[in-house]
Amino acid sequence: MIALPLDVLIPEGDEARRWAEQELAKQEYQAAKPTWFDDLISGIVTWFFGLFTERGAGGLAPVAVTVIVIVIVAALMVALLVWGRPRASQTVRRRRDLLGERDDRTAAQLRAEAERRAREQDWDEAVVLRYRALARDLMERDLIDPAPGATAQGIAREASTPFPAFGEHLHSAATAFDAVRYLRTAASEADYRTLAATDDDVRAAQPAVPAVEAVPA
Repeated sequence: MIALPLDVLIPEGDEARRWAEQELAKQEYQAAKPTWFDDLISGIVTWFFGLFTERGAGGLAPVAVTVIVIVIVAALMVALLVWGRPRASQTVRRRRDLLGERDDRTAAQLRAEAERRAREQDWDEAVVLRYRALARDLMERDLIDPAPGATAQGIAREASTPFPAFGEHLHSAATAFDAVRYLRTAASEADYRTLAATDDDVRAAQPAVPAVEAVPA
């Protein structure tokens, strides 16, 4: 032991090593040591990034990069085939534009309002609301997923995939909607009753497929 002024002690050789070992053996130092899992992850990360350097993988680095990219793309394609593209929740779909208007009412609410207008003999509004109810019902059942701004005819074409037997009826329903909504043609009670029957029949029918991809309007 070497004594210095002001009572400062500097250990020599073996004693200094012993002091250091005792200090590092304390719990706080041990807790701060990397675990075996930390070492494993660090090694994997180092190896992975080493693939992207000539130094880490030699002449095989470009090949390794290509293989990794192919594997990632293939995995994404398989995931899309197995699970399909992400679909918006019913809440989100209800709140987006439907046939040119911002309307977050459910199919049942739209249907009830259409019936109320029919009782008042407001056939124009009844036709418009009933077609909206038909479209909303198909969306709520995940049978169609129309793109934003889809037209009535676009929705009818898309709905014809899960309901091929109703293709002509759906087209006629869309035509009735367009005539009232855009051509300002007055609707009749017969127009509404025909559209309502199509809505009821499609709602009760079993779809040919569980879901379809959007068809451009």
